[in-house]
Amino acid sequence: MKSNLKLNLTPIASAVSVLIVTAAMATSMSVQAQQADTKKDETQQVTVTGVRASMQQSLNQKRNAESHIEVITAEDIGKMPDKNVADSLQRVSGVTTSSASGNEGGFDENDRVSMRGTNPSLTQTLINGHNMAAGDWFVLNQSGAGVGRSISYTLLPSELVGRIEVNKSSQASLVEGGVAGSINVITRKPLEFKKQLTAEASLGVVYADLPKKSDPQLSGLINWKNDANTFGLMVQAFSEKRSLRRDGQEILGWSQIAANSPMAKSNPDLAGAYYPSLMGSALFEQTRHRTGGLVSAQFKPSKEFDIVLNGFSSKLDAANYNRNYMFWGSRIIDSGNGQAPEPGYTVANDGGVKTLTSATFKPIAGNTYGVYDQISRPDAGSEVNFFSADATWKANADLKFNAQLGTSKATGKTPTQDVAEWNVGVGSGASYRINGVDNAADWKLGNTNYGSRANDTLGWVFGYQNTIVDDKESWAKLDGEYQLNQGVFSTLKFGVRATEHKRSSDAALGQGPGCKNAAGTQAPWDWSQSTWCPAGTIAQNDPAKFPSTVSQYPSNYGSGLGGNFPSNIWYYTPAQLAEFNKYSNRDNNGTRLDYGTQFALKENVNAFYVQGNMEGEGWSGNVGLRYVQTKENVVSTLTGPGAGQKTSDFGTFHFATTENTFNDILPSLNLRFDVQKDLVARFAVSKTMTRPDFGALASAISLSPPATATGVGSGSGANPNLKPIRSNNLDVSLEWYFAPRALLSGSVYYMDLTSYVGIGQVSRSYFTTSAAIPQGAMVPYVLSVPVNTSAKVKGFELAYEQPIGANFGFATNYTYADAKDAKDQEVVGASKNTYNLSGYYEDDTFNARLSYSYRSAFYSGLDRETAFSQAATGSLSASLGYKINENFAISFDAHNLNKPTLKYFALNENQPRSIYQSGRQYYLTLRAKM
Repeated sequence: MKSNLKLNLTPIASAVSVLIVTAAMATSMSVQAQQADTKKDETQQVTVTGVRASMQQSLNQKRNAESHIEVITAEDIGKMPDKNVADSLQRVSGVTTSSASGNEGGFDENDRVSMRGTNPSLTQTLINGHNMAAGDWFVLNQSGAGVGRSISYTLLPSELVGRIEVNKSSQASLVEGGVAGSINVITRKPLEFKKQLTAEASLGVVYADLPKKSDPQLSGLINWKNDANTFGLMVQAFSEKRSLRRDGQEILGWSQIAANSPMAKSNPDLAGAYYPSLMGSALFEQTRHRTGGLVSAQFKPSKEFDIVLNGFSSKLDAANYNRNYMFWGSRIIDSGNGQAPEPGYTVANDGGVKTLTSATFKPIAGNTYGVYDQISRPDAGSEVNFFSADATWKANADLKFNAQLGTSKATGKTPTQDVAEWNVGVGSGASYRINGVDNAADWKLGNTNYGSRANDTLGWVFGYQNTIVDDKESWAKLDGEYQLNQGVFSTLKFGVRATEHKRSSDAALGQGPGCKNAAGTQAPWDWSQSTWCPAGTIAQNDPAKFPSTVSQYPSNYGSGLGGNFPSNIWYYTPAQLAEFNKYSNRDNNGTRLDYGTQFALKENVNAFYVQGNMEGEGWSGNVGLRYVQTKENVVSTLTGPGAGQKTSDFGTFHFATTENTFNDILPSLNLRFDVQKDLVARFAVSKTMTRPDFGALASAISLSPPATATGVGSGSGANPNLKPIRSNNLDVSLEWYFAPRALLSGSVYYMDLTSYVGIGQVSRSYFTTSAAIPQGAMVPYVLSVPVNTSAKVKGFELAYEQPIGANFGFATNYTYADAKDAKDQEVVGASKNTYNLSGYYEDDTFNARLSYSYRSAFYSGLDRETAFSQAATGSLSASLGYKINENFAISFDAHNLNKPTLKYFALNENQPRSIYQSGRQYYLTLRAKM
């Protein structure tokens, strides 16, 4: 994997380098800072509003915190081109974002957040100090083995935020679950508003230049509180619609030519070479409509008692249509048993990994050289809600209690998939040439007319219906705080917390194999048939069932991807696909239930902690201990007969239950030193933990049966016996606040993940019915499954922000992360180099900001049993704002101004996996307040 900077620093060397650089810069500027003390004090008395005030507020909260945190305020978010919370977080040092939750490829909006060279599941996101259930709109992220614990930030509009706290070091009083750190999104409270009645609204429009569509963006807030400031009610609502189009080329896996195959024997240089399994022209279109709101009531009858009730709901309707017209390499070459390329092919060798980078296949009558998938999901979506009650009681001058209870529910759903897969390029021949990762590959299917369906035949109809995953968490906690004032200990904090988390998926309705006959009767599947539909049913060339008209890909499809590949491609509309799919298998009488998609997970967690806050002359901190007990109950589905078995057209299944109990003791220490007036040093050590991904513990098992009755199959699945992920952490930082709204800081960090989750192989046997084993038998499989291993992450961060006069200023930061597992392989989600650069201008009526964010390449995991990595990417955004008067303001925000391409590769850059472009987005918004 490549990166722009080549650094090889030990944690100690990194720490020394960063702290020396920071201290040296502080020393060199100290004389100027001391000379400016008088002016600085005068400047601090100047009242500023807008982004400058919010920056100062954020720095004040960071400076005074006992632990290493970053803070973003609501005004920060309002002055950035941010449409969800992840957009704001990506500009914090040590934080990285991605626009995909798994290996589905990224889109044009940040979706997941991670910290310090780890994957998003190791960063915990809290809302007002509690967890939120997780739901995803994309079908592969609802029930697959890669489904993580991170939440989708597409459900969190930035309008909800009062402030965000990014905790980079742990302490006993923080809820466990963030190995790398935690992010606490804090909403506003009714009694925090200055006026008795506050009303805010925004009316806007977003234009996406690739789909060439404009959509409305609406949000509003009303807050009222009584004269006595003892009761307040806040209501927020949002309705935001957005059109998305993603042009791409996808290579769905890389297969290998077997060393003992006929092709390898006739062409020895091809032995062991990788070739593209499927290479396609992918067009993805979607409409995202996010609706919901937050209702908050606060009751404070006295200074000693405070109750806050919050109810939140967010729903994302995410109808989408994905088309992929593909070169079918795996069928042509067939692991070396199929058609050999013509002379003139090229083979690249990168570190012993051979790749067939270009090849031509002559036409052979009857051979199928391509395949075309059309998949419409008209009612895909996700939703999340929570209700929480938070009460604070000050029993006396020294003792205070806080209690919280609540529940959160989320659903990720794909009720309908309208699908058709076509055999294309029959007898056409084919050719391709790989152009690295920066440009799409060249490929074609002979002289095929891609814009016509006349010569294309139906292969099969596949896809699950009623894929619905439910996620729920309920919690209750009680915290206490007692003023000790004994020696160095100023405060004693203690608390208990109990949670129950449930996640489940019932059996989905499978469409294939099999199909209906002309009378509408279900035909039994016959493994001896070589085609999808047995004789006498709706066959592959039944013109009476096919729509008569077709549409075409957009005329500018793929124009920003490079390469030369099919682009003028026919397709059926979603409505036509839905009509055609009426003939497929959707009999909801139990016969089409695929019980292999069913799973359930329940976790009961009990925790308690004690923490002492310390304070001395020029220093402060805290030391504490948190104990956590996790009880897991996982219900997995296995093929074949067994207790509680179920039978359908997909075979016989039974269920297995796995129970585990884990106990964790998590100590922590945070120290803060006021080295001098404006110089703060921090030191933190802690042990942290989180639990393995949902999909790693409980998910559907994917099996690829062997080609022969005596062969060994392959596949992937979950491992319900995984231990929690545990880490020993070190964090050291130095912060210099040398002027108002100014900061120069450096920090180093080290994480020793003693029970990281990687991928290993296990041997298991499953009852299998296939073309090679029509009567069914127990068959051995080698599965790729999650296993506990170890990993280490080390790195450093630098941050610098400062106003530079005449209402201008800038902020920049850089993060280096070196993350390797026990096999010296890259850790999932680890970009070695991440940096952000922002410049701003603001006066009383006008503000402007330009921001650029970059992250280097990172490993994203396995997809189709092949490595999947994302290449380096960067995005440019801008924001302009004009204050019309005290009540009205207008803003213009631009996202992805540089039209970034998202690029992915497998074992090396000779093996691209996909390249995507989603274009620019422009937001024009009128804001009103009273």
